[in-house]
Parts: sequence; structure tokens; C-alpha cells
Amino acid sequence: MISELISYPVKGCAGVSPSETVVTDAGLAHDRSFMVVDDDGTFRSQRRDPRLALIRPGIDTAGERLTLSAPAIEDLRLAVDLDAPRQEVRLFGRGYRGIDQGEEAAAWLSSVLGAPSRLVRVPPEHDRVTGGRTPGTCGYADSGSVHAISRATLDELNRRRHGPPIPMSRFRPNLVIDGWDEPHREDRAHRVVAGAAELAYAQLAIRCAVTLVDQESGAKAGPEPLRTLATYRRAATGGVAFGVKFSVLRPGVIAVGDALTVVAWTGSELDAARKSQVYSCDSLERLSSEAR
Repeated sequence: MISELISYPVKGCAGVSPSETVVTDAGLAHDRSFMVVDDDGTFRSQRRDPRLALIRPGIDTAGERLTLSAPAIEDLRLAVDLDAPRQEVRLFGRGYRGIDQGEEAAAWLSSVLGAPSRLVRVPPEHDRVTGGRTPGTCGYADSGSVHAISRATLDELNRRRHGPPIPMSRFRPNLVIDGWDEPHREDRAHRVVAGAAELAYAQLAIRCAVTLVDQESGAKAGPEPLRTLATYRRAATGGVAFGVKFSVLRPGVIAVGDALTVVAWTGSELDAARKSQVYSCDSLERLSSEAR
């Protein structure tokens, strides 16, 4: 069963949790449609700018009006611009196009983050292709259209560690799956149907330093969960695996409470899945040093 749906209209910022939404070819409606960049057009991430977590977006169903909220500053309300000239933006070293959303948005974001920043939107003609076992597309997401984690997978992590439980928000999934007893079962779900949408396994989600950020305070909170994950979820490409990325085979409406039906399983476990991994964040060693 789908117990939570979360979309992140602005990459790196807080999510919104609709009870029902449309799964498009690029993932949940409006997911990572916007991105904060520096003066050079390079994306800003919680890896370096953890205060992004404090920015709470709101967007209308049509995607025409965006609201940004943050502590101690007046809300920003924008009419989304799709007509401005396109500019180059960079995401993990690769060049894409973005539509700058103007000086008011730039000034607001620069004030919140304490560094020169601008807001760009994915152009309608955006044609990014993502890889993995099942290729797909997405907006400005790191990789893959839909990121899914089961509640059993998170429970297993918290069972293995000491201290307060790590919340699901640290991993920023789009779909939270409930009702499975076996952790990491999503790793073997080759093709799934949820609501009117059909998804296919693309690749494991390799975790990065964003998981170290407390999503409520916008501050790094120590070496967990990467330290514990390193004891049992190491990936051959570096880093640790937790959750999966799906590509969209059939768009459609999806709602909280919908059954998630696995219509095809794969026999692959973590070792075999590593071979198809085409994306990773920083190596675990680098992430650990950033956490200290």
C-alpha cells in the first residue's frame, strides 16, 4: 500500500504531501521542476546548502503559481515564467537548460541562503534521459523518475542503530510503501502498478550527504544514517544503497491508500543490482569526512 506521496517542486527544498496526484513520465507532478542555482548556474544542494530544507514550496495544480516560505521572511509568490530565455544550468557536471524566474526570486533565495542564488524551471522541451535497468526521464531529480522506500526498510535501519530513530524525511522519497514485512523488498520489484500508474525498476538509490541533514532544522546532524548503512548496505560503486529509483512505464493518477502490486519480480539482490548501477553520489569516504 502507498502510505505517503511526496513531491519536491524545488530541488533540495521541503516536500509537499498530496493525498492524490498524477504520475507523469517524469515522476510525480511538479517533482523537481524547479532548481536553485548559484551565479554560475550550478545547482545548489543540501550537501552544501542545508538551509534549503527550510524552504517550503507550494504550487498550484496547473504549475502556474509557486509560493516559497521560510522562517523570518515574507513569503514569495511567483507567477511561473515559461517564456524567458533559456540558460545553461549544471547538475552533477552535466549541462541542461533552465528558465530563470527573475530578480525577485533571486533576491529572496539569496537572502534565505546567505549566498547569491537564482531560481530556474525545467523548460517544457526538457528531454533528459535517465539510465539504469529501465531508462526513463525526470526533471532536475538526481536520477530516476520516482524514488520509493518501504517502511520495513526504514524499520530495519533503525533496528540496527542506537539513538533516536531516523525519520523517513532524511531520504526524501516520492513513495512510501507500507505493509511489507521484509526490508529492502523494493530492491527486487521489477515492475509495479500503483493506482493507474505503472513503474519499472531502474536502479538502486545510492545515498549521499543529504541524509545527514535534519530536514526540520536545516542543519547537519552527524554521521547517521550513513555510518550504520555502511555496515550492511555498501555498494560496489561506492556509497551505500537505500531505496530504489523507478522509471514510469504508464502515467496515471495515484493516491495515498492505493495498493502497490508487484507484477514482476527480479531475482537480483544487492550484489547483482550493483552491476546495473549507473549513478552514485560522492563516495562513502568523502561523505563521512563531510559529516565530521
